[in-house]
Amino acid sequence: MARRVWPSLPALIAALSLSGCGFFSRPERPIWRTQAENACFAKKLVTPSATIVPSAEIDGPGICGMTRPLKVSALADGKVAVDKTLTIDCPMIPALEAWLNDIVQPDAEARFGQKVATLNVFGAYSCRSVDNIAGAQLSEHAFGNAVDVAGFTLADGRTLSFVRDWKNGDTQEAAFLHEAHAGACQYFSTVLGPGADVFHYNHIHLDLANHGATNTGPRRICKPTPAPNLLSAPVAPDGLPPAPEMEEPLDIAHLGNGGANAVALAPASSAGPSDGPSA
Repeated sequence: MARRVWPSLPALIAALSLSGCGFFSRPERPIWRTQAENACFAKKLVTPSATIVPSAEIDGPGICGMTRPLKVSALADGKVAVDKTLTIDCPMIPALEAWLNDIVQPDAEARFGQKVATLNVFGAYSCRSVDNIAGAQLSEHAFGNAVDVAGFTLADGRTLSFVRDWKNGDTQEAAFLHEAHAGACQYFSTVLGPGADVFHYNHIHLDLANHGATNTGPRRICKPTPAPNLLSAPVAPDGLPPAPEMEEPLDIAHLGNGGANAVALAPASSAGPSDGPSA
């Protein structure tokens, strides 16, 4: 009987590495994410400063990370402090600033006679799954493409928080938080607040995930649905058939080139709840 001869271990490793089986290949982040970061810088949507500081690339573990992360300690030209330094990608910054400038600050002045001085947050970058659920898809937090906002501090030191004031009856505080939530749905592709699920009872989750497109522009997920008087005017359809509804906020950008859509979302227009960030 002929003797079977096995290849040496180095030869076997070399053969597998050259084969198409991808046995030793490393998963890669969807290309649209790097494209979105680079386009944001190319369009000068963000200017590095003492409060927005470029940081070294975060590459892993796995596909977590950012190509050009930024450390953010204040927004809106330093006028709005952040109570914890955020590590986020470039597109999140103009979206946050437009939301603050166009929605949050005007409403704060109208209701309280003063501006918001500090954005109170739970965090941003974190290499983890959605809602920290084992086996779930990666969260947008894993790419620095999300921020969890716990509340706001006004110029006089008064604090408004989602966990305390969201359901605080017919008050200015509750009305302000509901308008901040509804307004965020104009600037972010995913907005999840108290009432969306058990994980968001104490904050609003904001991200720029790529959920695909509809016949009225990029698909946006806004939960709970704001009151009709808080919703912006509907966008005119483009004439194409309406896109099918999706049950879950899945990132489908890996099916095609989503880089352009991701940048366009920036304002050119069973575990129980925890006290930390989710989604």
